[in-house]
Amino acid sequence: RLDGTVDADKMLRLALAHDLPEARTGDLNYVNQKYVFADEERAADDMTRGLPFSDELRELMAEYRDETSPEAVLAHDADQLEMLLELKEKLDSGCQPADDWTPFVLRRLRTGTAKTLAEKILEGDSASWWFDRDSEWWVRGGKG
Repeated sequence: RLDGTVDADKMLRLALAHDLPEARTGDLNYVNQKYVFADEERAADDMTRGLPFSDELRELMAEYRDETSPEAVLAHDADQLEMLLELKEKLDSGCQPADDWTPFVLRRLRTGTAKTLAEKILEGDSASWWFDRDSEWWVRGGKG
C-alpha cells in the first residue's frame, strides 16, 4: 500500500506463497546456492497436485520466481527487507559480520518504496518497538 502502484491483495498472496517450495527444497542460503540447484518449479507442482486451487498457487509461485509483475518485484523486496530487519537486530547487538552483509541486501532492493523503508530500518533502533528507554516501568515492572 505504501507503493501505491501495485495490487496490494495480489502482493500479499505472492508474499504468502513465495516460500512454499522451500518446504520441499529447503531454504538455500547464498553459499548453498553456489553449489546446489533447487527445482522449485517441480516442488511447487508436486506439493500442489490434487489441490482445488493448485493452478493459482503454481501461478503465484512462478510469478514470484520469474518476477513477471511489479507485485512480484515488490514481494522480492519485502523478502530482502525481512533479511535487513534481522541484520539490523544483529548490528545493534554488535555483530560485525552483519555489517558485511548489509550492503549486499541493500543492492538487491529494486523499488523506491523498499529503499525508503531500508533507510528507516537502518536509521532506527531495532529494539524501539518494545523497549522504551525513557519509561519508569523498567524500574519496577509496573509494581507500584
